[in-house]
Amino acid sequence: MDRALVAGFPFPFPTDRYRYSTNVEPAPRVVSTPAGQWGASLVDVDGEYHRELDERAAVLERDPSRYAVLDHMAPACWDTMLTLMRELAAAYPDVMSLDGDGPSYVWTNRLFDVEQPFTYAQPSTLPDEPLRYVASQVQEDLVLLDQRDGDLWGDAGLVTFAADWSFGFDVGMSFLEIHGPVPRLRETGVITRAREFIMRLQPGAPYRRTNWTLTVGRRLDVSTERYPEWGPDRPRMLTVDDVTFGREVHLRTEVQHLVRLEESGAVLFLIRTYLLPFEELARVEPWRATTAAVLADLPDDIADYKGIAGYRDRAVDWLHAHAP
Repeated sequence: MDRALVAGFPFPFPTDRYRYSTNVEPAPRVVSTPAGQWGASLVDVDGEYHRELDERAAVLERDPSRYAVLDHMAPACWDTMLTLMRELAAAYPDVMSLDGDGPSYVWTNRLFDVEQPFTYAQPSTLPDEPLRYVASQVQEDLVLLDQRDGDLWGDAGLVTFAADWSFGFDVGMSFLEIHGPVPRLRETGVITRAREFIMRLQPGAPYRRTNWTLTVGRRLDVSTERYPEWGPDRPRMLTVDDVTFGREVHLRTEVQHLVRLEESGAVLFLIRTYLLPFEELARVEPWRATTAAVLADLPDDIADYKGIAGYRDRAVDWLHAHAP
């Protein structure tokens, strides 16, 4: 595995105990880890850039339901595109730039040999719809939340790397409806506090949080739609040898940014997914020990929701067996 991917991996556990919480913090902010660091920008371009964007294009070709925009969200899509182009240009000035001060711009991405002039809010000047176009330039999945009637609504997005959920099913739902299946969120009040926090977000003050699960294989797209393909991998982990287990089971971290868009007022929810196989995780001793402790302590209902209940004990045993 590329060592730069290990160095930039956003390890999600600050302690040996995990429970659902709002766990938000201002962004961007660099986080140092035993292997390197992460978090310097809202959008992250790494060594998987071309591979992941090729995979995104293939997913969209196979399943158009991964992209949806309700009619009233068109201004927010343009707002999202311009916001992300500015973030990319600021983070990677050697290879990306956005020239112009509106309404005419030129977007340059040397990683793709792209030089695209366009006029803001003029669809005919782009080769694709603005949200689809910018999703072809960033590795993050994109969800747009509209704020109205005292609530948040998932009214637009492009999600090709969902972890056991379906954007096509959730589009148009309220924030609480989208998170309805997650155990403990309503009882503890976490989801209500999260909604209230997001509704108070201001432009120019983005926040972020991390989320995690385990994934078998280096699969980014473990959406509900493709469950028949990846679902059988979970019980299979009880039958494979230790070498295969360490190679195939991955700690999956999502870095989720929340950005209040300045022009439209919508909230942009960025989801960037990172995968680290256990065989690499175990080489970073603090990560191995903490992951073993978190998994051993995880309540059964959370383990079941994350889909890891069946092989959680084996994961703990494997991590203990690979202590130095």
